[in-house]
Amino acid sequence: MRTLTPRRAAAALAAVAVLVPLAACGSGDEGSGDGGGKGGGDKAGKTELTVLGAASLTDVFQAAGKAYEREHPGTKVKFSFAGSQALAAQVKQGVPADVLATADTRTMDGLKGETGKPAVFAKNRLVIATGEGNPKRVKGLKDLADSKLKVVLAASEVPVGRYGKQVLDAQKLKVKPVSQEPNVRAVLSKVELGEADAGLVYRTDAATAPKKVDAVDIPDRQNAIASYPAASLKQSKHQKEAASFVKWLSTPKAQKLLRKAGFQRP
Repeated sequence: MRTLTPRRAAAALAAVAVLVPLAACGSGDEGSGDGGGKGGGDKAGKTELTVLGAASLTDVFQAAGKAYEREHPGTKVKFSFAGSQALAAQVKQGVPADVLATADTRTMDGLKGETGKPAVFAKNRLVIATGEGNPKRVKGLKDLADSKLKVVLAASEVPVGRYGKQVLDAQKLKVKPVSQEPNVRAVLSKVELGEADAGLVYRTDAATAPKKVDAVDIPDRQNAIASYPAASLKQSKHQKEAASFVKWLSTPKAQKLLRKAGFQRP
């Protein structure tokens, strides 16, 4: 029997991990069910598009999916959210999907040959998330180097983790996190639950929990800009519809939703 190397095993687990969210996530009504075939099954004459989205897009894409369906009554949009690196692994494993949206261009660029031409549709910035009321009085990046402060970061292979490392390295700060998480929402959750005093997240993620966390701004000169590209997947059986969704993300309607959620113009 062939032995799986750690790298092969990790890739296999990443591919399997998407199966549950694909069955559970969607912008339509609960209990709509999945169809067979790549890109989701088509029901009642509708085309089902499966969109793999970076975790930080969870809330805004749910709203965007509903708006898109209203404008395109022949299309139903389903979503699966995870860290961009996990989504890339799923694409390489051939997990059925039609569109990919990542939180960085680096991850998307690593999938050349698997996607259509990517288009950046939004940008984002980092903030320091703290508990409500900022009980530890965190004022800036330097405070994260305090050994008494419980800091949580995303893993370095995750875009927000890479951006975080970039800004901390630029300030020559050594931060020892109590944990390194697989995506930005996991970082936010640790702070929300009080398991960490602070964490680096996107501004838009902190905005989703205004009653549970505070956001400490990072000056532009110390910050990093995250670019979000989207692209259709060449494995999709719905190339025309997938390309249409990617193009729609740059329309005034979609951009209005993104601005409302706190994302910046591309």
